[in-house]
Amino acid sequence: MRAIALIGMALAMLPLAACATTGEGGAPGAPPPAASGECKNDGLEAFTGKTATAELGAEMLKVSGAKTLRWGGPGTAMTMDFRPDRLTVSYDEKMAITSARCG
Repeated sequence: MRAIALIGMALAMLPLAACATTGEGGAPGAPPPAASGECKNDGLEAFTGKTATAELGAEMLKVSGAKTLRWGGPGTAMTMDFRPDRLTVSYDEKMAITSARCG
């Protein structure tokens, strides 16, 4: 009976072992360190009012230094997570850019 209780306790603690850190890379589930390609907001205001196109998006990536581009159309729901390597561009019904910001 005592052996069964010990086995039960050991099995109950097994999921906690998966949460233990190894000392490498920080806490489990933590976001990875910021990658190179960090986005910079400098100069992005010049794109406000221009028509959103793939070519303009590529130009905005160059100006910002971001690795990824996220378009947000009218009424589009977007996550609030911050990514230092991402450029988020919003546009209206006429495809005119209303904002461009890092994150």
